[in-house]
Amino acid sequence: MKILVSCLEASANLHLAEVLKHLKNSEICGIFDKKFGEVLYDSKEFSAMGFVEILPLIFKAKKALKQMVLLAENCDKVLLIDSPAFNLPLAKAIKEAGLKCEITYYILPQVWAWKSGRVAKVEKYCDNLASILPFDASFYSRSNYVGHPLLDEIKVHKRELLNSGIVAFLPGSRKSEITKLMPVYKEVALSLNGKKLLVVPPNLKNDIDEIYGDVSEFQVVFDTHKALLQSEFAFVCSGTATLEAALIGTPFVLCYKAKAIDIWLARKLVKLKHVGLANIIFDFMGKEALNVELIQEQVSKKALLDEYKNCDKSKFLRACKELRDYLKHGSAKKVADILLSQI
Repeated sequence: MKILVSCLEASANLHLAEVLKHLKNSEICGIFDKKFGEVLYDSKEFSAMGFVEILPLIFKAKKALKQMVLLAENCDKVLLIDSPAFNLPLAKAIKEAGLKCEITYYILPQVWAWKSGRVAKVEKYCDNLASILPFDASFYSRSNYVGHPLLDEIKVHKRELLNSGIVAFLPGSRKSEITKLMPVYKEVALSLNGKKLLVVPPNLKNDIDEIYGDVSEFQVVFDTHKALLQSEFAFVCSGTATLEAALIGTPFVLCYKAKAIDIWLARKLVKLKHVGLANIIFDFMGKEALNVELIQEQVSKKALLDEYKNCDKSKFLRACKELRDYLKHGSAKKVADILLSQI
């Protein structure tokens, strides 16, 4: 079986890796991390943060979309992972070209946050809707909850409070995120005793001096899950890492700084009380927020240190168990089963 894959984000490629473990006899083509095989484009070519950084990629995306439709002509199935700005037009183009390959959308557009009109497009152009959040069913009429991908990737979690004296600093995975948070993180690190772990994405291993500057105050590590498991507390940039910390059971504060125009647009367009996914999930569960969120000017040395000192760790750990129970299990096997099934 040949599968066209459209996987543009770094985090989505981690999820794709788990699915591929269950697709041993299948061939993939399209857009994904080149470590998985021959690609039309390496997904890194489409990496961007915020509304402004996305603009230069529009022309490349239009060309890639046409090329992907041509590839789809010789494929049995299509797997779209996240990235609705590209993947929804791709699904539409494949269907309008009259191609018969079955389309599975994995990690559905977050219509509960914005662009609710995408529901109709997803349901019109996609055959299988593989949801990773139970509350997606309140918005999509035929979504299938397959579990959450992080529960495939996170093998261990804390069952009791940890007082290791180790604190983890996660400034994000994109240069623009990192350069905004590192100055504050360095100030905080200088005020703490004990070991301070700076978690660097493996793909940035060779660019530490250029992107992070002086990191002498930290022990640089590359394994997010291991670092969170060792740490008694973490300072985490908004993104997938916040949910990873919650599922592992490491108390944290969310820190987010971005371009002023991106924040302004987000506040105009996104209708949510929270930024972090763990807090968004808890809101849909009808429960209070799991962690504190500090945004823009709120991200200061004093604010971060206050949260580190005042966090109710016992309460946090109990809530983390509720979160794992709510999400139930991983998703990779069920997604693979959908792809392997007959139409």
